[in-house]
Amino acid sequence: MHKPHARAASATDGFILVAVLWILASLAALASVYAVYVANTAVAARVYDQRVQSQALTAAGLELTAYRLIGFDDAMRPSAGSFDFQMGGASIFVDFQSEGGRIDLNMAPKPLLSGLLATLGAKPSDADLFADNIIAWRTKPPPGDKNPEADAYKDAGLSYRPRQAPFQNAAELPLVRGLPAGLAAAALPFVTVFNGRAEIDINEAAPEVIAALPGMNPSKAADVLKLRNPRNPQAVLDLLGEARASVAIGGRKATRTRVRITLASGQRLSADVVILIMENGTEPYRVLAWHDDFDGPI
Repeated sequence: MHKPHARAASATDGFILVAVLWILASLAALASVYAVYVANTAVAARVYDQRVQSQALTAAGLELTAYRLIGFDDAMRPSAGSFDFQMGGASIFVDFQSEGGRIDLNMAPKPLLSGLLATLGAKPSDADLFADNIIAWRTKPPPGDKNPEADAYKDAGLSYRPRQAPFQNAAELPLVRGLPAGLAAAALPFVTVFNGRAEIDINEAAPEVIAALPGMNPSKAADVLKLRNPRNPQAVLDLLGEARASVAIGGRKATRTRVRITLASGQRLSADVVILIMENGTEPYRVLAWHDDFDGPI
């Protein structure tokens, strides 16, 4: 027969064993959480370090780009170029191009906007309608209490209203009423809010933009692409015919700079930055838009 005090000791020992196991499990969980925290902190620190280094190297690329563009009037300013350099163990390649090669959403007339959308696959009648809606987005509302364009957005079930002021960013284009998302995404590489003119620079425009010009046909567009020469910007003007009114050659103060960086570790980073050349003041340029790999997709 077991004695009472022996049974009590056995129960106490079992309770202590369970408590110890719980404590060990808690310590193991705490150690696991701490290990994850340390790993995440190390990753975050490495990403932060890469971002700081990338921004510094991008800024260096922008400085060197501005150096190549300062001191020219618009007619003589280089409209494109590229160069590379080494800094801090990293290799940097930079190419830059005038924003004049893109269609300005705030300045372009309807035929140019419609032509681009048709070139990208919209039916001509739909392209005209979409162009009207783009222009309506950037146009001030009429005086008075009635605002038909805002009402049209409400009737379409949209939770927002048109800006009815200049586009602040080309990324607003998908918000335009009725414009299919796929068509807006296809148009984004060819539009801007920084051209500053209704006309495009024929020597820097993409083939899709050239095809969008009024009166352009595939044969004429092919001739333009073959004969154009930024160093002799007048070379293709005689080929344009009706499209000549939509063309203004020469550089712009706004330039899109693409910086491609390879760090010493082999990590590849990139940034696309639009800068504005400043003719007066203490700064050679001003950043108008900046997007890099750390910003995520746009």
